Amino acid sequence: MAKYALKIEYDGKPFKGWQRQADQPSVQQAIEEALGKLEKNLPSIMTAGRTDTGVHALAQVAHCELQKPWQPFRLCEALNFHLKPHPVSIVDVAQVDDNFSARFSAVERQYIYRILNRRAPATFHKGQVWRVPYILDVKAMQDAANHLIGLHDFTTFRSTMCQAASPVKTIDEARVEVHETLEGREIQFHFRARSFLHNQIRSIVGTLERVGGGGWTAEDFKEVLDAADRQACGPVAPPQGLYLSKVVYPEEVFKGEGSNSGRGG
Repeated sequence: MAKYALKIEYDGKPFKGWQRQADQPSVQQAIEEALGKLEKNLPSIMTAGRTDTGVHALAQVAHCELQKPWQPFRLCEALNFHLKPHPVSIVDVAQVDDNFSARFSAVERQYIYRILNRRAPATFHKGQVWRVPYILDVKAMQDAANHLIGLHDFTTFRSTMCQAASPVKTIDEARVEVHETLEGREIQFHFRARSFLHNQIRSIVGTLERVGGGGWTAEDFKEVLDAADRQACGPVAPPQGLYLSKVVYPEEVFKGEGSNSGRGG
């Protein structure tokens, strides 16, 4: 059997998350059904990270094993054909070694959270951003986010349903940026870490929004973090603003073998 890594982009709105479920649509199901059109009785695909209901991905990574050898470009094209009309695209495909694992080989995961900071409701980006109608103080949120850097007990920002063995994680980057777009003021939160807890980023962003709105200070945020108490967390930000933006491996996996290569044959 040959093993292939898939770089996947998807709109999370119509799905109940990544993971396959018996009675709800999932991204995993959509891709496995597309693979099933190419070969029967395939093993389940493994992903770098399971996104929740409504969460999007710009560069999710999964791996699969196929009996038939495929040129990466051809496999990419075939999967995209069978994924219609789902809002899922295979952006690139690469053949990988047998010991590669989309999940366990990953050394870093990156996420972006988007807030549309305007009074009017979102139209073109409805379901893709969290619209906050009052002005948020970006500097105050960055001052608060600086407290996240390094090794911490993140119990405060961990879902009660989280199955991780420990709440202790290291965050390498927590950056807040403002962008003036055609739709208005957009605030983006960028996070980098080896791994994250269930609902960690949405819990952090929801609490940072309290700081940006003036209800809490950066020092209040630090006290909430240090409390290691889920009850101290602010409101959890809605899922539609969250994107898995990149998965990093010790060696570059995708080298333009799939659809990004521009090859036509």
